[in-house]
Amino acid sequence: MSRENIENLIAAVALRDRKALTHLYALTSAKLFGVCLRVLKDRQDAEDALQEAYIKIWNGAGRYGAGGYSPMSWLIAIARNTAIDKVRARRPDPVDIDEAADLSDDAPGPEATAIAASEGRRIDLCLDELDARRADAVRAAYVEGYSYQELADRHAVPLNTMRTWLRRSLARLKECLER
Repeated sequence: MSRENIENLIAAVALRDRKALTHLYALTSAKLFGVCLRVLKDRQDAEDALQEAYIKIWNGAGRYGAGGYSPMSWLIAIARNTAIDKVRARRPDPVDIDEAADLSDDAPGPEATAIAASEGRRIDLCLDELDARRADAVRAAYVEGYSYQELADRHAVPLNTMRTWLRRSLARLKECLER
């Protein structure tokens, strides 16, 4: 694979000689594939980039000038630039900083977290003032999601009794929290 041989093949490709392109491919594809693979680090992407590079060589062979430049350097530059274009195409478009600032966080802030913790402690203190069974029923109903019937069965009391326990317990909690 001499420099002159490759230059002659590029000149023939510029004249749309398909056999010359086939011969040029046979002589140079291994080297150009290695360049693409080194840039892309993925065999499938490197194969795609190599194919695109040879399309660019086919379309741009007329622009190659044998004025002192190595024909392999010209071919390698086309393959390398094609592979770099594929890498750039993988990257997501950058987001304008003004748009990024509009992203909101739905999590409560430090102040809201502190207030919620304080209210939680107040509720716990008020629940401690209730009878243990009734406090357990309130927690099970309003924190764990138990139904009235499940609570009645759990505490072995009639359904209406459980409703009364919860109603009266909530009234006492309200009084306690208002103090």
